[in-house]
Amino acid sequence: MPVALITGASAGLGAEFAHQLAARGADLVLVARGADALEALAVDLRDGFGVDVQVMPADLTDERDVDRVAARLADAAQPVDLLINNAGFGLPLRFADNDIEDEVRHLRVHVEAPMRLMHTALRSMRGRGGRIVNVASVAGFISRSTYSACKGWLIGFSRWANAEYASDGVTVTAVCPGFTHTSFHERMGLARGEEGVPGLLWLDARDVVREGLRDVARGKAVSIPSVRYTLIVALIRFLPRALTARVARRGRM
Repeated sequence: MPVALITGASAGLGAEFAHQLAARGADLVLVARGADALEALAVDLRDGFGVDVQVMPADLTDERDVDRVAARLADAAQPVDLLINNAGFGLPLRFADNDIEDEVRHLRVHVEAPMRLMHTALRSMRGRGGRIVNVASVAGFISRSTYSACKGWLIGFSRWANAEYASDGVTVTAVCPGFTHTSFHERMGLARGEEGVPGLLWLDARDVVREGLRDVARGKAVSIPSVRYTLIVALIRFLPRALTARVARRGRM
């Protein structure tokens, strides 16, 4: 069976990726900080789908933990066929008011850790084939503090790497959802309805993952789940950055 390694797997989109891949028969390596939540998910997936599930508690702000996850990706005796860089968290948008150490941790989780894991995965997958998924965001196409900058980096790198390593049998896809109902907002202390975002713009995690995996299978460099956000991103290209930045101050993506 193919093996998928998912970071940020204990909740939200990470857990949804785990469920949908397990339903397709993939064995899993689940990575997240919370060991109890990972173990509970692993039991659910083993019992529900009969797949093998390995649990790796890890804090991706800690370089030693990143090295442990990278070592699992490099293990030729247990090759990983699909890497999903999903781990992430949000911060208030006012950069100058945030604690700089929080911003550094944010950068490590969203950029440095995925970069390190992709570097290892690409070395392992070249020649035999494989897929890498970077969970980015529609926010990566607009200007909205460091979250937007981090997601923009993932999108840009995925575009380049998908073309660069295609001849080695490796695809790299940035999946870019818009506002999606997950625990992401709850961890920031925001309940549903507190974002000031119209209901039409909210997506379901199951749809995001299903459409994202479809585009991954097609080898697309960038996947924007849902027609409405595809149109929004197309429109953004023609709008002044000052305008999109003002609009983007609302909510989280």
